[in-house]
Amino acid sequence: MGRVRAGARMDWLGWGIRTGGSSRSGLLPVRNHILPLTPSPESEIICKHCKISQVTEVEAPTVDAVNRARIRDLEASLSARAAWLYFSGRLTQGEIARRLGVPSTKAHRLIARATREGLVRVFVDADVSECVALEEGLSARFGLEHCRVAPDLDEGPLPLRALGLVGASYLRGVLERRAHRCIGVGQGRTLSAVVKALPSMQCRDIEFVSLLGGLTRKLAANPYDVIHGLAEKTGAEAYLIPVPLFAKSAADKAVLMAQAGIGDVFRMSRAASLLLVGVGEVDGQAHLSETGMVLEEELAELRTGGAAGEILGHYFDARGRPVSSGLSGRAMSPDVDTLRDRMVVAVAGGVEKVDALRAVLRSGLIKGLITDEATGRSLVGEEPAPPPGTSAPSG
Repeated sequence: MGRVRAGARMDWLGWGIRTGGSSRSGLLPVRNHILPLTPSPESEIICKHCKISQVTEVEAPTVDAVNRARIRDLEASLSARAAWLYFSGRLTQGEIARRLGVPSTKAHRLIARATREGLVRVFVDADVSECVALEEGLSARFGLEHCRVAPDLDEGPLPLRALGLVGASYLRGVLERRAHRCIGVGQGRTLSAVVKALPSMQCRDIEFVSLLGGLTRKLAANPYDVIHGLAEKTGAEAYLIPVPLFAKSAADKAVLMAQAGIGDVFRMSRAASLLLVGVGEVDGQAHLSETGMVLEEELAELRTGGAAGEILGHYFDARGRPVSSGLSGRAMSPDVDTLRDRMVVAVAGGVEKVDALRAVLRSGLIKGLITDEATGRSLVGEEPAPPPGTSAPSG
């Protein structure tokens, strides 16, 4: 398929039903679906994620359905406007009610709805002293150029919310400063949380490029939610790689890399000046295992070889040395030598990832780290701090 430009067609999500020559002609957005206002007996259904189309029969929506959709859109617009006036414009609820021509009680409900639906993002710029000390300790121990530690939110083994908020704060600063014009991104739950927490902003002069193939054995997995989400949140051009993470053989990898569109995206990924990556464990709970990109027998072989952590399909042992395996040579991602010359920032945390993260940090590939407070303490050899308001046990 070659290069797919995700940014140019990210104005609609989900399935689109095209009834005419234009993809927007005769379309009405209804939540995450698009229904034709005047459909023909046979309308083409287009999946915006994978560009697969099929022909099916559809029924025209009723007038009531169209009206309900328009009311929902109007309420959503009012909610966003009320939230903007309240949080950015510093207007009172009474002033917002007069501005929008609604009762004060409805103004309150509109603001509450915007907050509930995730339209409002709060960033606190103040530093937490304990986290700053951890950032300095981690930077000194692993030779990091940049480190951010998220305060503990007591989320459990995988602190996605804390990591997402701090990761989004870091990425927002990068985009606002225009510090990097081409940014490579990986996959996984943690990076998805970063994109979810990122506020909408216009960055049409920035390019995002996927750093690895992502076609999976499991249809339910969506490997492109990170790159699609970035394109939608920023309006930037985003490029994905429509191939598996691992080719069947080194020869197959060479054939895929020789394809014009795929080779173009790989050249972009090698030119990216900032790489945002996740870190994977070497067990059945790892993202690559859960999505079916790495089989259990392959994981067993890696563990036998001493593998402890993974980034972009490359595995490292507890001392940070690359683990020799067939997977690394077949990975459809930048090779280890390319990574050494780039600003690689890992976003990872959680008790189950401490060993994997330590192994990857010892490789020397990671120049920046975004992690949580508990993971940071484990990495520098400290015991987790007691929750605020409690005293540490004596003895």
